[in-house]
Parts: sequence; C-alpha cells; structure tokens
Amino acid sequence: MTTNDTRLCRTFQTAPAAVPRDDSAKFLTSGLTSEGFQTPDWLVPDIEDGTAPSMKAEAVDNVVERLPDHAPDFAGEILPRVEWAYDGQQFRERGTDQVRRLASEVGEHLDGVVVPKVGRLADVRDAANVIAEAERDAGLADGALDMAIILETAAARSDLREICRFATDSRLEAIVFGPVDYTAELGGRALDGERPRWDGLLEALSNETSAADIAAVGGPFDQLFHERAGVTYYNAEGYADQVEREATVGIDGSWSLHPKQTAQANRIHMPSTEELERDVSKIEAFNDAKREGTGAVVVDGQMVDEATYKNFANTVWQVRAIDAVHPQQTTAYYDEDLLARARDVALAFN
Repeated sequence: MTTNDTRLCRTFQTAPAAVPRDDSAKFLTSGLTSEGFQTPDWLVPDIEDGTAPSMKAEAVDNVVERLPDHAPDFAGEILPRVEWAYDGQQFRERGTDQVRRLASEVGEHLDGVVVPKVGRLADVRDAANVIAEAERDAGLADGALDMAIILETAAARSDLREICRFATDSRLEAIVFGPVDYTAELGGRALDGERPRWDGLLEALSNETSAADIAAVGGPFDQLFHERAGVTYYNAEGYADQVEREATVGIDGSWSLHPKQTAQANRIHMPSTEELERDVSKIEAFNDAKREGTGAVVVDGQMVDEATYKNFANTVWQVRAIDAVHPQQTTAYYDEDLLARARDVALAFN
C-alpha cells in the first residue's frame, strides 16, 4: 500500500559478500558505491547462497570491514542475508552468530537482516528473537534492526497469513519470494528449462502483505544473458517481462542479481512520466473544484471522487518517496516542471 510514509523497496539487490578473487569484496563494494538508477533501494550483502561455504567467515569480515567506509554515503538501505534454515540446526546456529557479530560491530550501519528458508510462524518468531537479542546486546535502540524473510518453503507458504499477521506487532517489514528452493521443496519440475511461475502464490503474497502493510518482493530472474550467433547479450526483455508481471499483481519490488537488473526494476516500479502528469493534473483539477465547493468532479471524462483521488495520490506519494531517497533518479527521469508540481501539489481529501 502506498502512503505518505512509503518505504521504498523497488529493488532487492543481492551482492555476494565474498567471491574467489583477489578482491573478494568486489561485488559488495560495487553495490555500496553504485550511483543513479543502479543504486538499489535495498542492498543485500549475501552471506548465504551467494557465497561459497568455504568463504562464509570472509563474507562476514568483508561486510564488517566495508560498511563503515561506504554505508554512510549509500542512498538505499542495507540488510545482509545471513544463514538460516527451519530444518537445519547448524544453519540457524551460524546465522545466529552472524547476526550477533553484525549487530555488534556494524549495527549502526544496518537497516535490518534478511532471514532465508524460514518455516512456520514459530520459526519466524525464533528468527525475530535472535535479532532482538543481538540488538540488545549491541546496545542498539529497540527496533533498530528490521527483518525481511524469504518465503521458499512449503511450511512458510502454509503459514503465510499467520506470518503476515505477526508482522503487525513485530520487526518484520518484508517477505521475499524464493522460487528456486520453493520449487525444489515441492518437487516441481523445470520443463524445457522453465520453472513454474507460481502466479497464485504471488497473488496471495501481494494480498497478505498488503493487509499487513509490509512489502512484498518477487523472486530472482537468473537467465541474465542469452547467446545467439556467437554473441552474448543481456536478457533485458525477459527480466522486464517478469518485473512487469509482478508489478501488475501488486508486488512492491523485484529481486535483482545484477546492476543492469536494478536499473530496469527501479524504472519499472517507478511511475512513468505519463502516469505522473496524468495524476498530478487530475489532483490539481480536483483541488480547484473542491475550493469552489464541488464534491465529485469530472476530469478528462473520468469521475473523480475520494476513491479515485487516493489512487492518484498514491502515484505522487511514490514519486516523493523516490525523490527523498534517490533525487538523482527523479531529476534524470522527470521534467523539472512536472517534478516540481509533484513535490508541491496538495494531497489532502477533506
């Protein structure tokens, strides 16, 4: 749901926190220093699946070492993905240790923690308690660290509504879909190389997270490149199709595996120039009519009342939220006059 307290989560970019290179923090640093449309709303230093088992400790070291230098200038939010698994005690123990160290050493630079492979509601509660305890031990303010979970198990899908209700009184701020593990757990098949789209799950995720007023994020698109006639090229069309499909059913943001994907998803989850011009104009016309004492009015052939007005206002709230965090993006995307009108137009139905 878009409101005047909109929290941006158009892009959820995972960046391996350690890779087998001379500079093992290469991709982490790249994410932290990104600019313009390549800056994600949420940067997720990946200590879990994106990092090889032998490099987990180095991944935590890299996050601890790089955040103090780069986090203060990073425009988005930073939420590392730690290890966790509802059916693996060793993963939960390692994840607990990772959360404690991150909170203790760089907690002031973090916005939250991403917890993967959660199970039923009780497991989500356990993860939230781990974060709360680490927060207290580190001397951070209560609620300083939010939590996002990745829905990639049958158990979590079965408890989706209960988990979202839990979010009302907890630090849970987002649910992210993890289709690869989910498909594997259900025994799904990748026929002709294509995994199921899980449209029904995405619609349920959009509904339940909207009811709980938390963010929903779609799953990764890993067919990054195609090859044809000996030429390898970025699969922009395939990713755009997925992001647009997610946006159509109300998914707030999209998973990004690459800066090119981040740039695309930031734009797709951003009102177009045409949308913004249309909705600002209708709000302005409606405000003029209200000052003349008219209730509902017809603007460009459309009846504008309280319900439609709120839809127009949502567009403006979204643009204002992006403008507050990423002014490089809004000034590059919108005409100066249109952006000024969006910043200034009165948004109050009374």
